[in-house]
Amino acid sequence: MLDQSTIDKIHDAAVIQDVVSDYVTLRKRGVNLIGLCPFHNEKTPSFSVSPAKGIFKCFGCGKGGNSVHFIMEHEQLNYYEALKFLAKKYHIEYEERELTEEEKNIRNDRESMFLVNEFAQQYFSNILHNHIDGKSIAMSYFKERGFREDIIKKFQLGFSLDKRDDFTQEAISKGYNKTYLVKTGLSLEYENGQLTDRFRERVMFPVHSISGKVVAFGGRILRKQDNMAKYVNSPESEIYHKSNELYGIYFAKKAIVKEERCFLVEGYTDVISMHQSGIENVVASSGTALTAGQIRMIHRFTENVTVIYDGDAAGIKASLRGIDLLLEEGLNIKVLLLPDGEDPDSFARKHNSSDFIEFVTQNSVDFMRFKTNLLMTDAGKDPIKRANLILDIVKSIAIIPNSVIRAEYVKECSTMLQVDEAMLYHEINKLKKKSETDSAQIATKTPEAAETSNAPVVASTTINQSNLYVQEERNILQTLIRYGKMKMVDPSVKNSADEAWIVADFIFEELNQDQLMFSSDLHQLLLKDYENNYKNDDFDAEKFFLYHSNPDIVRLTADLITDKYALSKIHAKVKKIESVADKLHEHVPRVVYEFKNKLLLEMIKTKLLQLKEASETNNSERVDEIMQELSVMEKTKKDLAKQLGERIIIKL
Repeated sequence: MLDQSTIDKIHDAAVIQDVVSDYVTLRKRGVNLIGLCPFHNEKTPSFSVSPAKGIFKCFGCGKGGNSVHFIMEHEQLNYYEALKFLAKKYHIEYEERELTEEEKNIRNDRESMFLVNEFAQQYFSNILHNHIDGKSIAMSYFKERGFREDIIKKFQLGFSLDKRDDFTQEAISKGYNKTYLVKTGLSLEYENGQLTDRFRERVMFPVHSISGKVVAFGGRILRKQDNMAKYVNSPESEIYHKSNELYGIYFAKKAIVKEERCFLVEGYTDVISMHQSGIENVVASSGTALTAGQIRMIHRFTENVTVIYDGDAAGIKASLRGIDLLLEEGLNIKVLLLPDGEDPDSFARKHNSSDFIEFVTQNSVDFMRFKTNLLMTDAGKDPIKRANLILDIVKSIAIIPNSVIRAEYVKECSTMLQVDEAMLYHEINKLKKKSETDSAQIATKTPEAAETSNAPVVASTTINQSNLYVQEERNILQTLIRYGKMKMVDPSVKNSADEAWIVADFIFEELNQDQLMFSSDLHQLLLKDYENNYKNDDFDAEKFFLYHSNPDIVRLTADLITDKYALSKIHAKVKKIESVADKLHEHVPRVVYEFKNKLLLEMIKTKLLQLKEASETNNSERVDEIMQELSVMEKTKKDLAKQLGERIIIKL
């Protein structure tokens, strides 16, 4: 556990835009910053950061909170682990008591697996630098590849010994649980319970997450053996999903943002050699076809990608589908074909960064032109192959989301293929229409689609308190957080400020006199916390709840204080817009009475159902009782109608 003063230091140091920009490319929009949300797939930015309020909010998936909660969401950490993560980032010292055995046992699997991987990385690196086999075998290999000492340490390269279970036994002797050695894939377990090392006599390449945590390893064998794979990789696990990881992204993300471009290569050594030559905005797909998850990760930092090929025609054709996914994500793609016999690793070792960039500038070409030329060469004069080529190009153009860019590609490909633009547009429209039809059919067949549709809900005989009053409750909480300590002054009444209600006093008076509670447990928790603290002189609602220890309250607060739209400065200068704060004497009673009205209407519905049931059973005494209760409710309903205006009363 951390003491409160340390927690306060971390909150003060963790500037929201600084924390988020390590993971998302942010652009200025008015007083806020926007970018692509890291928590769900999107092509148009709906993720907003407010430096003034110290919060983030995604209007697409709804996630929001402060710096600590961003790290909690992104790194899947608990509250205190996220605090420690930020403490390390900002070099804040903290003291922490030793965990008890019980607390160690309840650490979740993810945290334990990260710890095991961290130990493994340090173990393999230590073998490389200090063990006789590491220095004579693995270090010699790296030096032959031209890797400098600083680059070897930067990428935390290592070596695994040619021993059956040397790593496993060392890890167990240090107290690491064999369960997590097996879950991470570092150790293999036989049916008899015996363990052995997965990686043996291989140079080791740790795979880092976007935040720098080791999530997996790749091991390359040095001695060629027919029965041994050249590369062995960590299996999929709770912390490693190959389709969502890019080798080198942790070391490349800042350079990608700075250069506004990402170089995409295939292997570990390609990335390392390019870094050594001064080209740091480079990542690798690690020998697999590009996936949607990897592409979304790139898109968070740049819209410009240059794919580097080594001239292998078969390999290039196999990877074209992955490039189409880049186009579909809305990225601008160029292709660089290296000279014969060169790959990014060898080419980078022969050139410095300025020569490399000059070569890229002079030789990289637009992907669509590259693909068209490649397929035209393959098709030759064969009419069937040419027809298939045209359809292939049309498919690539059709998935481009930007209509202007799509039109430019149609124009250029029309010239290159000697095909009329109208014909290309006709085929594109056919593909898009088919895609829309297929999507609609899938939606109607998927059970989840019905659950998330806007179909009306049939009223039950009892009040579903978890859903009925959510919006009305949120309106009250939003009013409390934003305006709770302000006065409800009516400017049309002289000297009204002297006798005006404080907003929070009015709300709690109205709720408490009728003994009303919120249906949502989270809403009620925030409400009571507010009531217990708001009379303190130093109470600042936004700050209090944005730095609350309950992450759900923080997310709710971020949501309540964030406006999706804001008037531009020009609009504000042209016309004075009356804000909610200017008419609190109208706004505050309305949100309270709307909540009461919603409750009352549901109570009347329930009573009418009870009346029907009593009538059907000929229970005259119960009928009279309910009629009297309904009479009182109808009178209250009319009183509320006067306060709210007839137009908002819902007809039963």
